[in-house]
Amino acid sequence: METTLARGAHPTAPPLLQVDSVTLAFGGVKALSGVGFGVQPGSITAVIGPNGAGKTSLFNTISGFYRPTGGSIRFRGQDITRIPAPQRAKMGLGRSFQNIALFRGMTVLDNIKLGRHAHLKTNVFDALFYLGRARREEAELRRDIEERIIDFLEIDHIRHAPVSALSYGLQKRVEMARALAMQPEILMLDEPVAGMNREETEDMARFILDVRAEWGVTVLMVEHDMGMVMDLSDHVVVLNFGQVISQGVPAVVQADPEVNRAYLGSGNVDELRAKLRAAARIPTSAGAAA
Repeated sequence: METTLARGAHPTAPPLLQVDSVTLAFGGVKALSGVGFGVQPGSITAVIGPNGAGKTSLFNTISGFYRPTGGSIRFRGQDITRIPAPQRAKMGLGRSFQNIALFRGMTVLDNIKLGRHAHLKTNVFDALFYLGRARREEAELRRDIEERIIDFLEIDHIRHAPVSALSYGLQKRVEMARALAMQPEILMLDEPVAGMNREETEDMARFILDVRAEWGVTVLMVEHDMGMVMDLSDHVVVLNFGQVISQGVPAVVQADPEVNRAYLGSGNVDELRAKLRAAARIPTSAGAAA
């Protein structure tokens, strides 16, 4: 299925995010090896691959939780490879997590408000005594969240409920709301529909399309739901054993034999062993001895 870029996307413009030859190693194990791709402004880009392909490691590297051992990451033309995660969030990289990372004892509204902390201007003294500037900023923050984000994601009826009382699907929606509260230019979603039923998945897909169309936010997501990926994405990047094995529009990626082999296997056991040794950088002799 061919897809077109969203209104406002510029396929010939410089990428909003450029990942160039990124390598990430933990000891002797390479999680990523020479990964490179670009994310165009106004697009929906999906990163897919089998379990253990390096997708979440890539997300953690882009968002600043991991520091790559090689290569570079550029955002809006600026090299952010060594910039800490909080600063990247302030620059416009907002993300959700594969495993829900909400404060379960807090309300939905309070969890969402935490997403804006990187942009608050109130100093410690004002916040401690809740003085005028802190009160005004708190009121503006709450109004923006209630009028825009909560209404947009259709969670007004649960805004005062504790997160622990919500279904899994609603918790994922709240996490997306918190990421949107960060006012991102790129919204990074790590498996946004994992564990959801069909109705919840369709709702989340609609929200992703709408946030791009109505808010002009570029989306970069990791996802295993191939139907959703192929329906929503403008560009798909396929990882396997920490390397990019294919990328392009969904129709091209779907037809790539290398992608089919990555998901279904070639049936060649020796080939699989060779790939595992290369990924773990284990000498062949050691493997034979084992």
